[in-house]
Amino acid sequence: MIQPKANSPISLADEARAAEILGRVRRMEVRTNRLVDDALAGRYASVFKGRGMDFDRVRNYVPGDDVRTIDWNVTARTGEPHIKLFTEERELTILLMIDVSASADFGSVEDSKRELAAEAAGVLAASAIQNRDKVGLVLFSDAVELYIPPGKGRMHIMRLIRETLFFQPGRRGTDIAKALDFANQVVHRKSVIFLVSDFCLGAPFEERLSRLRAKLQITNRRHDVIAVSVTDPREESLPDVGRICIEDAETGQVVELDTANAKVRTAYARQSRQRREFTAARIRSLGVDFLEFTNGEKWLPVLMGFFQNRRQRTG
Repeated sequence: MIQPKANSPISLADEARAAEILGRVRRMEVRTNRLVDDALAGRYASVFKGRGMDFDRVRNYVPGDDVRTIDWNVTARTGEPHIKLFTEERELTILLMIDVSASADFGSVEDSKRELAAEAAGVLAASAIQNRDKVGLVLFSDAVELYIPPGKGRMHIMRLIRETLFFQPGRRGTDIAKALDFANQVVHRKSVIFLVSDFCLGAPFEERLSRLRAKLQITNRRHDVIAVSVTDPREESLPDVGRICIEDAETGQVVELDTANAKVRTAYARQSRQRREFTAARIRSLGVDFLEFTNGEKWLPVLMGFFQNRRQRTG
């Protein structure tokens, strides 16, 4: 008879780490709920509505009813005209796709890009749950690292926030196109997908962007895709601190730059800005909304502005 193994003893360090994680998740839950209650109440529901109509029942036809709703089968069976009644399919599925590649851990301010993504995801998840929608999660690097199927409830949101903050990916690179392929395989009903990434595509840049656009175009036909870019101010400007070595977090490639040279700093800023603007323009050209959140800056007004603009566009 095989005896179960005794549980390994939990060290003080493990207990401290668990307490830290739980405390961080709870603090973020309180903060995201406050943001939803104070700023986003009603806006989410007015933008993301039901995606269809569910059959409810039939009733006798009365003058003035739309003849296109006549149920001919029931009419033939009863000998009296009947019409079909429908109700709006209110429940939506929201899928949060979060980039957890190595570059997401970078942050030159208090929080990292990943922490910014976790807070934004928490607000979106809380908004969806308040509206009785389901929320799922995909964490990805250059492979799909974690998938949590859509669900509801406070504990579900807590789990989504916890995993987004603390999940340890097995890989370092980024492959957004592969993550979109996965989403198309597991999500069959038309859903709202928030794709959260720094969109650092690496080299060869043009080839990777072209592949990403092709996958985005396919996904946006099936679902409603909203791209959310999370960036850090240090990625677009270098401090004047002399010679420094910059390491690509995903590839490990190291480049030495002389930041004391104003031309070097200007060229770096120009190239970073141009690549970011080009990526945003190419994604928007597909009809995909593209939001930009910057680490250390207020991002909630950007989200509220998006809700307002989309509500106006959809009438």
